Amino acid sequence: MGARYIGTAWVLATLERHGCSLHQINMTDNFKHQGARQKMIDALRSKNIASEEVLVAMTKVPRQYFIDSIFEKYAYNDKAFSIGEGQTISQPSTVAIQSTLLGVRWGDKILEVGTGSGYQAQVLHKLGANVFSIERQKVLFEKTRLLLRSLGSSVQTFYGDGYAGLPLYAPFDKIIVTCGAPSVPAALAAQLKIGGIMVVPLGIPKQVMTKIVRTDENTFEKTSHGDFHFVPMLQQKK
Repeated sequence: MGARYIGTAWVLATLERHGCSLHQINMTDNFKHQGARQKMIDALRSKNIASEEVLVAMTKVPRQYFIDSIFEKYAYNDKAFSIGEGQTISQPSTVAIQSTLLGVRWGDKILEVGTGSGYQAQVLHKLGANVFSIERQKVLFEKTRLLLRSLGSSVQTFYGDGYAGLPLYAPFDKIIVTCGAPSVPAALAAQLKIGGIMVVPLGIPKQVMTKIVRTDENTFEKTSHGDFHFVPMLQQKK
């Protein structure tokens, strides 16, 4: 596939207004990128950490679209990269693990806390989910909102406090938190459907990936799925 040119004058102007460089508008997904992406998928498959459905979805999301061009040649390494505002794009293996733990079904209504680059949200979109994603960093929110729109994504983005969730859109079938929380935010737990699943990294300074299933109005069952390192979950908009 050749170069993909996206955006109109208003998109360029809006990105510039929010401090986003123009090189992020012209994106390519060529045979080199596609080959590197397939190698990444093969490596993840060999680790037996993700469902086949998640791996197929990840083949449809060019990771280089979601990172600064200076990191482009490393886009398919299993590494996190800075995306500005003190935030990072998660490692592909982390995205694969969290997405698999969610057990996404077509049409699931999913709340994502921490939009960041939009990569995780787009993977969930490719899995057939209806994604509602909230971001507290204004610059990231604006940049990622426009990027996802330019890609034709159905992900709905919101600027707000992740600790509060999105009560007007609750309840959710699934909730994914992409930052490290010291404990389960009560507001998020309340917005999870009975039978729903939340995947959240819990703990300070390192986190344990935790899957939480709401079995009835007041009961939540937790299982642990390994140690991880995430940026901290912070309250209030910035």
